[in-house]
Amino acid sequence: MSENELPSASFLLEDSTLNIRGTLSIKGVNKLLVSVEEALRDYKGGYLQINIDKLENTDSAGITALYYLQDKYTARGLKISIAGGNSNIRRKIDLFRQDRSVNREAGPRTGFFEKIGRQTIFLFNEYLLGFFQIAADITHWSVADLVRKPMRRKGEFVNQSLLIGVNAVLIVAVMSFIIGFVIALQSAAQLRSFGANIYIVDLIVIAMMSEMGPLITAIMVAGRSGSSIAAEIATMKVTSEIDALKTMGLNPIRFVIVPKMYGSIVTMPFLTIIADVLGIAGGLVIAVTYLNISPVVFFHRMQESLEMKDIVFGAIKSVVFAYLIVITGSYYGLRVKQGAAGVGKVTTMAVVVSISLVIIADSIMGLIFY
Repeated sequence: MSENELPSASFLLEDSTLNIRGTLSIKGVNKLLVSVEEALRDYKGGYLQINIDKLENTDSAGITALYYLQDKYTARGLKISIAGGNSNIRRKIDLFRQDRSVNREAGPRTGFFEKIGRQTIFLFNEYLLGFFQIAADITHWSVADLVRKPMRRKGEFVNQSLLIGVNAVLIVAVMSFIIGFVIALQSAAQLRSFGANIYIVDLIVIAMMSEMGPLITAIMVAGRSGSSIAAEIATMKVTSEIDALKTMGLNPIRFVIVPKMYGSIVTMPFLTIIADVLGIAGGLVIAVTYLNISPVVFFHRMQESLEMKDIVFGAIKSVVFAYLIVITGSYYGLRVKQGAAGVGKVTTMAVVVSISLVIIADSIMGLIFY
């Protein structure tokens, strides 16, 4: 038996009873806990009662300390209870009491296929269904506003065309030229070894017009304008501007998203044409400097290898890609839930998903057109 005196409270460990006396307050609770745990370090019994009959007063920190001791040593397999105490202290204990009587039994273990099914249902309900609903709404109002009075600010279509299309000309042109240059450079060595230098023209023209031009443009626009669309709409939702538009009787899709759709669909084919021309120009540089093909021969061969379907299919791809980029950016922008931190997350997701959808759509249209 040992007794330790504390400034505000003391305890006495006798057999299977821990007697606490004095005033147990926040000032001395830490010292009391340290001393009690040291005294119970070598305790071998299977049951311990915390008796507080001689406890004069306590505060919330003291009650928390009692429950801390009970939970800690119960977890170690020791049966422990709190007994005694005047009416005031018991009332405080009951006030802080948690319901420990509920015995939560573990449910049956979820099987592998059940987990897959639940995740599939969650994916469908949380993402696919919402995505298609937003896509349907945007498509409906984009078509409807062509034949009825639009609900947008004056000059917004021109503004979006400048932001999405004109401001992206430089980056699209530079990247297309570099990619066309690299494709021709990597192919030139192989073609020259077979004496097929002239076919560099067919390779560059067909690759850029039907595949690389639209794809490069879409990826650049998705990273540049798609992220901007998602961030703008997400910020509007976080700052309650979307709710304000609804309060004023304005449809956010018609007022905010439809002008972006028009601007994107109109400018993307022109950006694609610029990408095609600059990509072919990059291939021309390699053809002239590395394969000794004159510009006249290059352009003459280009007329023979280029078909109208390549131009048409490239334009169709660019329109589809523009549609997907705006839909994806708008969908994730409207899904923001976590305030300012969520804006960055949905912007990142919008870029990743839009680029993925562009590549998937390009593969599907490649199978259909060719």
